[in-house]
Amino acid sequence: MSGVNGGNQDVDIDLGRVISAVWERKGRILGATIVAAAIALVGTSLMKPSYKGETRLLIESRSPNLSGGDAAAQANDPLLDSLNITSQAQLLQSTDLIKRVARDLNLAKLKEFDPAAQSFLPDPLVLIGLKQDPMKLDPEDRVIQEFRDKLNVYAVENSRVIAIEFSSRDPKLAADIPNRMAEVYLQLQSGAKLDTHSETAKWLQPEIASLTRKVQEAEKKVADYRSSNGLFQTTETNSFSTQQLNDISTELARIRGERANAEARAENVRTALKAGRASDTLSDVVGSQVIQRLKEAEANLQAQISDSATSLLEGHPRLKGLRGQLSGIRQQIESETKKILASLENEAEMSRIRERQLMGQLNGLKADSAKAGEEEVGLRALEREAAAQRQLLETYLARYREASSRLEGNSSPADARVVSKAVEPSEPYFPKIIPIVIVVSLATFIFGCLIVIVIELFSGRALRPSGVRDVEDDIMVEPAASAPATAAPLPVHQMQAEAARFDRPEPARENPKHAAALAYAKIAEQSLSEKEGEAEEAATEVDDRGFTIGSVAHYLQRHDVPVAVAISPGGDEGSTATVMLAREIAESGRTIVLVDMTGSATPTQMMAENPKLPGITDLLCGETAFGDAIHPDRLSDAHIIPHGASDPARAMRGVDRLSMIIDALADAYDLVLIECGPAEIAGISRLTRNAMAEIILSVPGFKDEEVAELVTDFEAAGYGNLLVMAQTADRHSPRPGKRRAA
Repeated sequence: MSGVNGGNQDVDIDLGRVISAVWERKGRILGATIVAAAIALVGTSLMKPSYKGETRLLIESRSPNLSGGDAAAQANDPLLDSLNITSQAQLLQSTDLIKRVARDLNLAKLKEFDPAAQSFLPDPLVLIGLKQDPMKLDPEDRVIQEFRDKLNVYAVENSRVIAIEFSSRDPKLAADIPNRMAEVYLQLQSGAKLDTHSETAKWLQPEIASLTRKVQEAEKKVADYRSSNGLFQTTETNSFSTQQLNDISTELARIRGERANAEARAENVRTALKAGRASDTLSDVVGSQVIQRLKEAEANLQAQISDSATSLLEGHPRLKGLRGQLSGIRQQIESETKKILASLENEAEMSRIRERQLMGQLNGLKADSAKAGEEEVGLRALEREAAAQRQLLETYLARYREASSRLEGNSSPADARVVSKAVEPSEPYFPKIIPIVIVVSLATFIFGCLIVIVIELFSGRALRPSGVRDVEDDIMVEPAASAPATAAPLPVHQMQAEAARFDRPEPARENPKHAAALAYAKIAEQSLSEKEGEAEEAATEVDDRGFTIGSVAHYLQRHDVPVAVAISPGGDEGSTATVMLAREIAESGRTIVLVDMTGSATPTQMMAENPKLPGITDLLCGETAFGDAIHPDRLSDAHIIPHGASDPARAMRGVDRLSMIIDALADAYDLVLIECGPAEIAGISRLTRNAMAEIILSVPGFKDEEVAELVTDFEAAGYGNLLVMAQTADRHSPRPGKRRAA
């Protein structure tokens, strides 16, 4: 499709021309590729091979567990996280470790590690001052610099393994150096642990001696304070005063219980005597041995009286004597009961006296205990200080014993071990002859092709105007006697292809003059001189002043206008002229679609086979697909989006979608022509958001005064650039007035 950038035309890359240019120079490209492959083969064959060895270390905690069982991690054990692994990898690249390895293996005498000292020819970069003279450096520094260039230490991802890679021209050195680096690293780690333990033991010795003195002094202060204040300890948790309080409290509770028991028993006996109950029911009376003997004598007398009553008269002296003895025994029983009551009352009184004594002692001990509590505050402070000093001393003693036990070399292994030693490589890792040759060949081939493509693009031979086809593809010239030729199919957008699914015979070109004029215009565009072009421009301007459909169509095509809005103040007559304009542009070979935004649907009735086909109102309401709303014209190659069958009022609520629809159509068609009918000036603002949209006044039959008034009204509304289409006939006679209102 033609560009829309004013008079400038977009260009496309002609892929066929690019491929042809590459194919024409295939000999040079292949020759350069073969030469580059040969140079790469010879160069890699002359290079000295390099060998690579690798040793791997596993970082893990190796502190010995001397206590047996599953012991907790030591406080000085390393934290095996990603930062620690990275730190150990950096330690393996330290200068001290490299110096030690270089000295052990005597690398300074090898030319590979000190090429500047072994070379007899001066470095040209040093002579011109672009590089520092390596001989000014210390020999050991030169070896370290070369050593670092060949060394590669990295942490293996998602593991605690560190790999040590070293490349050398000597396969034996490639294996010995990483192995020696691992050994030196383990020695340094173990030595660092020994140094830590030694320094710890040296620091702990005076600290332990000082803490011992402090503990003794603190404990002596505790003992002196305890003796001076009488704060004696009976147990670890109780003092003497506390123990006394506990004992007296226990004794007081027991005495109170005994008193209550004696009072209850005495009250029971007293109540029984007052009530006149028999003493046999009282446990304290029955339990007395005197009462028991008197009861036995009473029982015997009762038996004798019963036996004598059977044989003796009532007034017999024997019976009187027995009854007198019985009365005396009962009086003794009553007297003995009163004695028991007095004994119980005495026992209760003794308990009360003892209770009063214990209460006095308890109150005195409470006062002493309160005083002792105040004095124990200072004692507890001294005890806490002594306990803290004692705990710190015990911790230091444990650390000192542990550090002393690990002062030997074998007792503190490094927190790492070798899991894979480097072996002497049998094959070099560089150069890889075949991969290098293949890569150089492919790079040379691709680079050669790119050079050819760039040359073609910059020369312009691989560029062609966008949307422009060769004349022989657009115009088919046949003899006059032959049948009228049909136009070549135009390239259509996907939406146009949807519209083209309707089967209809393609009409023949009614006017072959337009096809010949188009072919002449395309040929003249490439071959006419500047002077001929100026003449054609002048002729076109004369034609534009005719206010005809042909002149408007020519202007729209010459300026590649993408969107045009047609307004027909006269109603259906103006809409009819707009339909003729669309057909005129379609006959010139350009793709065009007409959008019917009129109220009378005149363009739909003229162009569509069925006026009830889905159209723009259905699109705005979202009731149809984009492709289903585009239909072919009955009499030309133009397309139309009909008025539609949906409610116009409801469609206008979705008018915001109209700009997106127009933009999509502008991408698919050379020209989008919107027929608005007798629309008001204020109602077309949403259609002219695109700055490149042209406004066409379709006013056939209008007088010049009416046209001038319309142009003035549009100019007052801000539309100062108008196309006027006032005649349907294609005449070139000039009319008064201007084609455009300034």
